[in-house]
Amino acid sequence: MESAAGYRTPLSRARGLGAAHTGVQSFISERVTSIALVPLCLWAVWAGLRIGPTGYDGAVAFLHQPVNAIAALLLAGVAFWHQRIGLRVVIEDYAESHMSRLFWLLVNGAVCWVGWAVASFSILVVALQGGAH
Repeated sequence: MESAAGYRTPLSRARGLGAAHTGVQSFISERVTSIALVPLCLWAVWAGLRIGPTGYDGAVAFLHQPVNAIAALLLAGVAFWHQRIGLRVVIEDYAESHMSRLFWLLVNGAVCWVGWAVASFSILVVALQGGAH
């Protein structure tokens, strides 16, 4: 007597194999962050051109404006999120062994979280307190 698996089609046998079913979510997240980065990067270029001639005090005054501080926080958050997603895809595609893949995924996540935390903290300190020098 043949098992129930013997009656399955090749497609039905393959459906349970492969990725952890997170590919679509990563694909959409990467596209959404890319789209969000377009206006944020344009804002960053405009901000850099505006701050450049004013020096440190001008940069502090610029970040004291709530709209600019929020835009800077959004830029940092979306950029680090996009970096994490993009590098995850590269690591998953090109890391040779399971252990090296796991190691580099952990490093990628840690670098992105720490980078986001430091950037956000720095922006908030300047925006809320100003820079004392």
